[in-house]
Amino acid sequence: MSNLIEIQSQIEKLQKQANEIKAKDFSATVKDILGKMQAFGITVKDLQSPKAAKSAKGAKSGRVAKGAAVKAARAVRKPSAPVAPKFRGPNGETWSGRGLMPKWLTSLVAQGQSKDSFAVKPE
Repeated sequence: MSNLIEIQSQIEKLQKQANEIKAKDFSATVKDILGKMQAFGITVKDLQSPKAAKSAKGAKSGRVAKGAAVKAARAVRKPSAPVAPKFRGPNGETWSGRGLMPKWLTSLVAQGQSKDSFAVKPE
């Protein structure tokens, strides 16, 4: 138990030292940041604007950010035509065959019925 008490007192001493160092370096760090802000013409408003941070990233690397490229590609994409149903349930439910199998078909397959038995016959 004495080891635990010793360790806790060491932790308290180290926390006090860390706080003292932080307080001592705080004003120097603020001066450094203000100097860099003046050198680059950065304002507090620039720091608060999320668009400024994104544009700075793109300008720094010389290319568009990955997220922006994906959004742009989606914006250009034409909406696709609805897909014809490939499966029809006993209550008229339909499924195109894309994505996860719907619950109505999953439960019927779990009961032992074949998924192919619900396939829509081509006309």
